Amino acid sequence: MSAGILTVCAALLIAAPAAAQHDQHHTALNARGAKFMGFDQQATAHHFILTKDGGRIEVTANDPKEGTSVQQVRDHLRHIAMAFGQGDFALPGLVHDTKVVPGVEAMKKLGADLSFTFEEIDRGAHVRIAGSRPEAVAAVHEFLRFQITDHKTGDPLIVK
Repeated sequence: MSAGILTVCAALLIAAPAAAQHDQHHTALNARGAKFMGFDQQATAHHFILTKDGGRIEVTANDPKEGTSVQQVRDHLRHIAMAFGQGDFALPGLVHDTKVVPGVEAMKKLGADLSFTFEEIDRGAHVRIAGSRPEAVAAVHEFLRFQITDHKTGDPLIVK
């Protein structure tokens, strides 16, 4: 065998366990999401959008005729807006199975500089998070980038 083929084979052997581990992480994330968010993660689409003043958490039902998911999403995001507005950021840690969710500590400290606005949209809802100071906006961006990466949404990691 040539050195090039051996290198490719070795790379595949290394990548396969990492991909399997990431798939297991995402499967567990979805299971915890269903438990703590109250809706089927596969029946919905999550998006995390960065904006100049902060960003949005947006969740919609994949099937526009599936009213149960729409209501569950709206109930969850209404709760998130209220909890975050009161400085309670426990739920992301539970969903992501981590004690430290990037951006959360700064968002707690800068709570007076943040607003959380719930709004119903077609097939779901979103929570708009706005910061009144650059430090608050940076914390929101850090939090949303983590969400984008961990949920594998494919959303842009930069403000567009």
